[in-house]
Amino acid sequence: MLRVDGITAGYGPVTILRDLSFKAEAGQVTCIMGRNGVGKSTLMRAIIGLVPVQSGQITLGKVALHALPPHQVPVQGVAYVPQGRRLFGPLTVAENIEIGLLARKKGPQRRDYVLDLFPRLRERLDQVASTLSGGEQQMLAIARALCLEPEVMLLDEPSEGLQPSMITLIHETILRLRESGIAIILVEQRVDSVLRVADHVAFMANGRVETVVPRSDLAPDSMLFRDYLGV
Repeated sequence: MLRVDGITAGYGPVTILRDLSFKAEAGQVTCIMGRNGVGKSTLMRAIIGLVPVQSGQITLGKVALHALPPHQVPVQGVAYVPQGRRLFGPLTVAENIEIGLLARKKGPQRRDYVLDLFPRLRERLDQVASTLSGGEQQMLAIARALCLEPEVMLLDEPSEGLQPSMITLIHETILRLRESGIAIILVEQRVDSVLRVADHVAFMANGRVETVVPRSDLAPDSMLFRDYLGV
């Protein structure tokens, strides 16, 4: 289980997260929702170590992630797919995947696993990443992260800007990963997407997780969506 306990974090003198707590359990999808600017992406960056935690702690099992340098957090089994994908554009699909395998020294068996998840990537191994379509780039970003064989997967708005067929594919992949036992933390603004894949929804406001609600307690017209997203 990944636990975030009372963290405060931000950028220099600007505090974004304030005494924020929540947890993500294995084999479940926890969706993070809130208006723009409440700190959703900052939370993801704090978990992966890119934003220093000023107080509080982030733990995965018995490992204190907040005490590690950023390059050591993926080694513990935390994978991150940032908003905007952040691929190595000049490199090929195969080279991006090889870089993903290096972090935890995974081999051909793991490579085959991620390519079986995304058969389209297997057809484009020699293609330069920057020439892929937006949906294919998102596939590659997720595949590269999965090369870690992670215990926790951080996905920051993976459906942003994608056509409906690609969004459906991303949803199906998330559900398959949940079945494999990975704890998934998903930042998402689309209510229909959240209702399809979430086990729990954590609503953020003012740099905090204000409430966590089981998916079964939510409907498309729930007041919580109106209160925290303005929709």
